[in-house]
Amino acid sequence: MNRRPHPLALAIFAFSALPAAHAATGHSSELKELVVTAKGYESDTLETASATERLTTDNTAASKTAGDLFRGKPGLAVQGDGGAWGGNPVIRGLKKESVVLLVDGVRLNSAQPQGAIASLADMSLLDTVEVVKGPASVLHGTGAMGGAINLRTPEATFSEQPEAHGRFSGSTGTVDSSLAGGALLELSSKNHGLVIGAAAKDVDDYETPDGGIENSGFRSESFLAKYAFRVTDNQKLTLNLQNHEDREVWYPGSAKPGPGGNGTLTIHSPKQKRTLAELGYEAGIGTGTLETSIYRQEVDRQIRAWWDFKERNQVWNDVSFRTDGVKAQYRLPVGDNHLVTVGAEGWEMTGDPERFTYNPPMSDNAVANSPFRDGEIESRGLFVQDDIMAGNWNIQLGARYDKVTGDARVVGNGPAARTEGLKNTSETLSWSAGAIYNLSDMVNPYLNIGTAYRAPDMRERFEDATRGDGFFHRGNPQLDPEKSTSAEVGLKGRGRLGQYQVAAFYTRIDDYIAGRITGQNHPQNNLPIKQTENLDEVVIYGAEAGFVMPLEALNTTAPAIDLDGSLTWLRGKNKQDNEPLYQMPAPELTLGLGQQNRLGFNWHGQVRAVAEQDRTADVFSNGTENSTPGYATVDIELGWNFGAAGSLSALEVSVEGNNLLDKRYREHLTDGGILSPGRGMVAKVSGRF
Repeated sequence: MNRRPHPLALAIFAFSALPAAHAATGHSSELKELVVTAKGYESDTLETASATERLTTDNTAASKTAGDLFRGKPGLAVQGDGGAWGGNPVIRGLKKESVVLLVDGVRLNSAQPQGAIASLADMSLLDTVEVVKGPASVLHGTGAMGGAINLRTPEATFSEQPEAHGRFSGSTGTVDSSLAGGALLELSSKNHGLVIGAAAKDVDDYETPDGGIENSGFRSESFLAKYAFRVTDNQKLTLNLQNHEDREVWYPGSAKPGPGGNGTLTIHSPKQKRTLAELGYEAGIGTGTLETSIYRQEVDRQIRAWWDFKERNQVWNDVSFRTDGVKAQYRLPVGDNHLVTVGAEGWEMTGDPERFTYNPPMSDNAVANSPFRDGEIESRGLFVQDDIMAGNWNIQLGARYDKVTGDARVVGNGPAARTEGLKNTSETLSWSAGAIYNLSDMVNPYLNIGTAYRAPDMRERFEDATRGDGFFHRGNPQLDPEKSTSAEVGLKGRGRLGQYQVAAFYTRIDDYIAGRITGQNHPQNNLPIKQTENLDEVVIYGAEAGFVMPLEALNTTAPAIDLDGSLTWLRGKNKQDNEPLYQMPAPELTLGLGQQNRLGFNWHGQVRAVAEQDRTADVFSNGTENSTPGYATVDIELGWNFGAAGSLSALEVSVEGNNLLDKRYREHLTDGGILSPGRGMVAKVSGRF
């Protein structure tokens, strides 16, 4: 699919190419690594009794999506759909609805029939991506069994004197003819703060060693505006407005045989959009701090199933998932050793898909075939958390009560449509307990145990129709929520010798929700049936490690070179079918070497080795999950950090080479057996003023 470059992408890329870049920094291992998502407030990772990742976007090409940040990181993986757009983050083998995705702390809800909602945010407008691994339902409610991911954009801040800052980024690549760029402007004064930003990208079909993957590109535009107003010295109001739109998104991995075995059906989305409007209020009340906000976030998706045999969309579906929510928390220091947080959260997501299909398939008779109408999920939760500082110990205790209700006006179509028995309410208590012992900067052992849960989503409850993936899906309005119990033990540190994190974990999930290929066909349309059901018990266990070590810390005469690496090993088992759990990431190891974040010449090389994955769910998937061979890829990045350049604070340009050996491989979690991109080069420029 060859297209003219997006005009906004051209304009922003050209603007980004002006001299500007990130300021040079030395080793940052002595500095605190602060995250918000793990405790609900800013705290150091060495004071957090769980495994976390803080992923920065500084050196990431503007054309990438948020999912690309997770590849090769300890305990993390990416589930792909074969295109450049969709990359679902995977945490310790759990994905999609089993991971809570947040944008600036606001839950991003949407049923995910295809693609990844993590892609509904632009890389150029993100500051960091925070990942909390393991059960996180105490703070984040339903779905946080694998953990929580927070896509964070820059905050609007205040300053004593008026100030203006900004940043730029741009990239262009060869493997997909990509062109992307973004720009942010930050203004501040004593009582006002403003952040405005825009980004765009145009990504064409990507090349593999076997040739191009047709319809794997996309186009996108993204806008951001955040405002803060100081009401008094200890009160402020905030406004957060975001809009992200993608066009011409195809999912090559979704391709299935068309009706009667004629041609191919492929899912695509002509347009999908995310909008967010959030109003927040923060105030010091007594000795504590109150934070509260009200928001609306919408995800509008146009989903189509293109049938090449008839050269038309055989199925088309328009749906908006609207979430209205409110959240509040109050943090109160109690004595010298306790920081208590109490909070409440409530949200309601509504969805009303309008689907049409041709029936019979070869006819020109379009009929309504909506899987359900007027679906809604309502969630209410209350939580309390105590952060206890006792000598070298930092102890976190928390508990949460949730009530989740799902309902719809009607499920299915025609004589088989159902209007009764659709409402279901579940009440769940989640808890967590963790402790970390700060023996020294480099030795901080921790232990964490806890529970989490996931209430079924709309599609799992109410899907009762033909879907574009070639199956007739049968939902179950009376599904039980998944409930997990997890234990994690780990060790982490950060100091002169670098930083590292090692963890081992075990998770048991009861009433695991999954769609089973039954081997039966629908009596009317003869399509194979996929039934949503609860599995009795699933277990996932594994180990992970990551480190960055400056070689000069071991030998003062050694060059200023950093050694880095990560390791992930996972096992999942479906005990009901006595076989491996469906679609588990393969074990992998990464090793890198380089000089980064310094003035002058910078470089970094990395080898990523992924093992064979032959542990497939043959019974559950009815033989549709195929094993994948192991592989290794080599990447390298070369760049120059100019530091201050004229009136700009810094200038940095770089070129990265990906899959230098042009390795032919497929990620195990990529749908449809689609190959990954072959050898390619990406030129990048980024900057600040």
